[in-house]
Order: sequence, then C-alpha cells, then structure tokens
Amino acid sequence: MQRMSDTFTIAYHFAFSETETKTVSVDLDKGSLDLIRRTPKPTATPSWTELSCNQCRNCSLTPATHPHCPIALNLVDIVESFKDYFSYQDVDVTVTAEERAYFKSTSLQMGLSSLIGIIMVTSGCRPMERLKPMVRFHLPFATLEETIFRTSSMHLVAQYLRQHHGKPADFSLTGLQTIYADVATVNTCFANRLRQAAKKDANINALVNLHCFAEMVPINADLMLADIESYFTALLD
Repeated sequence: MQRMSDTFTIAYHFAFSETETKTVSVDLDKGSLDLIRRTPKPTATPSWTELSCNQCRNCSLTPATHPHCPIALNLVDIVESFKDYFSYQDVDVTVTAEERAYFKSTSLQMGLSSLIGIIMVTSGCRPMERLKPMVRFHLPFATLEETIFRTSSMHLVAQYLRQHHGKPADFSLTGLQTIYADVATVNTCFANRLRQAAKKDANINALVNLHCFAEMVPINADLMLADIESYFTALLD
C-alpha cells in the first residue's frame, strides 16, 4: 500500500449553489507523478473507453495488450459525474493542493478543463506524460501567457538535465512544438471519444478548451517570449 507521504493530492471542489456541490480528488505519486486510483477500476466499462474507439493516431498501444484507453478509464467517474451539465454553467471552483488553494468563479468548462488536463497527463499516455512536470507545479486557470512561460521553462529545464546527463540537448523551442503537436492530436481524437459519453457539452468543451491551448502555445510562444524579454534585462546584461 502506498504511504500518504509518498503521495500528494490536488482536490477540485465545484460549487454550483449552496446545496449543489461536487468534489474530485486526484492522488498522485510524488516520485513518478502517476495517478493513483482511489477506487477500483470500473468492472462495467463503457464502450467509449475501449482503446479501439477513436484511438488516437499517435497512440502506440494495441488492443491486445491494452483493451481500454488508460486515460478513458481514469476519466469514467468524472465524465459520468458531469455528463448532465452544460459547459457555460457558472460555478465557484476551489482547487486545493499541498502548498496553497486557488479560487475562481468561472464557467464549468474552464474548471473541468484544468482537472481533465491533470488526469490526461498522469494516466500513462506517452504523448501526454511529457507535460508531467507541469502537474507537479499545477497552476489552475492559467492564462495563455502563463502557460507559455511555464511550458517554455519546463522544456528548457529538460534540455539542461539532458545536457547534464550527457544527452543531446536543444535549447530552441522546436522540441516544445513537437510535444504540443502530439498533445493536440490526442485532444482531437479524445474529444471524438467523449462525444459518445456525453449527454450535454461540459466534458467535451472542457477538452476543446485544452485543445485550443495546445494549438495556441507553439504558435504564440516566440512572440510572447519576445514581448517579455524586457523583464530579463538584468539577466541579459
């Protein structure tokens, strides 16, 4: 059994009114940042979780070894919980992590977007797990500018570590563009998968929001970093 000291939890609390609330807690392994299921995998798995159902074009898994998409299995409870909600519904979202809590009054799709992003990155999907460092330093409701700064920093730290370990390193943002191209592919294919599970649009539009960010980060990264270059004057002298 995993010791609590080996894990950390990010909890999302959705308050639609004083009497209607939902809380989703995500437990993660501190070392690997893998998702730790708090409940057993569902015995009656819906058909949309099958790997062959709109399987991502860049997925390396096979139905013979993985009958179900690992991300889909970990999202079953969340998708079921929010399937009867519209994306535009107002909600107060409180996100609690070890270090601090975050609060925002926003649309449901924005709150769900951050939560679903964590699950997708920590479920063992190779194209998505390259964003794992972002989960450890999770920033809910991040703006595009904040996301570009954080992802660029993550990429450059990764290149420093590669260099430190004697591996080829690329300090341009080309590698980051490759990562986000793969992420965008997963988001597109997974949205098609979710359409089979949703009665209303909260879950789907949360993923659409993630996809928009995945598309916009590589397009805007160079321009945004040029805009903030003046912040680094003392470091560039």
